[in-house]
Amino acid sequence: MSKYLLNKFLFTVDRDPELVERYREEPRATVEWWESEYANRILGCHSGESSTWLRFDDTEREALAAHDYPKLFELGAHPFLTLTLFIAMFERDHPPLGFQTEYARRLAHARLPYPDIAT
Repeated sequence: MSKYLLNKFLFTVDRDPELVERYREEPRATVEWWESEYANRILGCHSGESSTWLRFDDTEREALAAHDYPKLFELGAHPFLTLTLFIAMFERDHPPLGFQTEYARRLAHARLPYPDIAT
């Protein structure tokens, strides 16, 4: 499991409006594409630099493909990153603050101590 890679996915997708829409409409295909084409890029570096070993485990891949933000929270993804990305994707489908309320409702089962979000 790699909290770093989960957070990198959430961070990079959230900062690209086209990827946000792609992830909303075709989540499984987007996760597969991102993992094969983007996961090993080193952020802030020229395109020739990359790593070779980063990949999601099956649980992470499925949580991302299912838009399962409660599971992502349980896996240690940073809650700010999940909230901002999922607001960008789904706020339009809810009344004002409706998605934020839904997010809180679906995470209401979480109790202290919360999952460790350190990477």
